[in-house]
Amino acid sequence: MSDFEGLDLQAVEDQMADGETGGSDRVVLGVLDGTTDEDEWLEIVESGGALVLNVDGDLNELAAGFARPVKEAGGELMHFRGFLVVTPPGVSIDTDRL
Repeated sequence: MSDFEGLDLQAVEDQMADGETGGSDRVVLGVLDGTTDEDEWLEIVESGGALVLNVDGDLNELAAGFARPVKEAGGELMHFRGFLVVTPPGVSIDTDRL
């Protein structure tokens, strides 16, 4: 089974096509392993981008610097099959098919 089965990227793309993100209209794929500055991840989300990050290490430790600001701003975070999905305010993560 693919790590991306059940991940509803189409919903994110649909919202982006409708202009609901109000930001950068992009989904950034990356690796959350501590090598990328947490401010860089936060800037992407603050500009309206969504993140799909492969978690390589302790999730709580690796996401500590940006998880709280994302949540406080109204964004969402979800750990799913080794990935951390992070969306900006106004873009919800649909888990109905899980």
